[in-house]
Amino acid sequence: MARTLEDLPADVLACALRRLDGPSLAAASCATAGLRALAADPETWRALCLARWPSLAAARPDLLLASPQRLFADAFPFPADDDSATSAAPPMARAEAEPQLPVPSGIVSAVDVYHRGEPLLSRVVETCTSSSWFLASPFRVDAVECKGPAVPVGRAAAAAAPAELELSWVAVDPGSGRAVNVSSRRPVAVDRHWYTGDTLLRYALVLAGCKFEATVTCALETAHVREISLTVEDADGAAVSGEGAMRLIAAAMVGPRKGGEEEQEETARRRYRDFVRSKRGRKESKARKEVLVDLCCSAVSAVAVLSFIAAVVLR
Repeated sequence: MARTLEDLPADVLACALRRLDGPSLAAASCATAGLRALAADPETWRALCLARWPSLAAARPDLLLASPQRLFADAFPFPADDDSATSAAPPMARAEAEPQLPVPSGIVSAVDVYHRGEPLLSRVVETCTSSSWFLASPFRVDAVECKGPAVPVGRAAAAAAPAELELSWVAVDPGSGRAVNVSSRRPVAVDRHWYTGDTLLRYALVLAGCKFEATVTCALETAHVREISLTVEDADGAAVSGEGAMRLIAAAMVGPRKGGEEEQEETARRRYRDFVRSKRGRKESKARKEVLVDLCCSAVSAVAVLSFIAAVVLR
């Protein structure tokens, strides 16, 4: 007599499902109605969320109690974005033309630093986004501030190069329970600070033509973290306001997701390179226009002066 997987006792199946990772558990839940019921166990998804993002253990309990399965589905994959996002049309103008989503009154940032998959440093930052000061100011959230001493990320990464560090920055709306990961897992660029020589690891994600960039500043040639911050800039390199950034985050939370983890990383690097190239091109085009305007003004001024001198001489 043929037997199926569902012939096993429910507790054995549940124990087996708890050993799966998030994508595998989601795939198993699509097999049969019985597996779907077992895979929907909130405790299993809560454990997966805490294993993936240890920072959530220090966050408000309602962030996980509401729907851990929804949180994992929102935050694990990158938000999808079409290739027209880096077009010549101003991104904020396109955002204003689309239906406006309500700005969350608060945002919780769950920030985790990893080394080779092992969590090393976790921070939770709650930001009030309803004040007029926040909405009008350039968007910036600091998870680790440079005012304090450098934070060691653990013995396992002590001998590692800073570029081997990985990052997850999950933005959660406590009101709706929706979330989105606004950071690439691996750095898309590694730079040096012009004055201190510290290593700057840039984790970027391009959405709707704007760049979300999480910067991890590490002490010179060590993996000690001095600063972790998140900023947003548009295609012209200008800082996006708090209101504009929150509208982009709100749209990303309800938008589609796609791609596996490796595909996501490659897409993030490609979009970052396209964004930098587009910004450089727009800057060069603007500089050429300014030079042309200066030449036209100089020519008009020269004609005016010559006309005045001719009028005086021929009087």
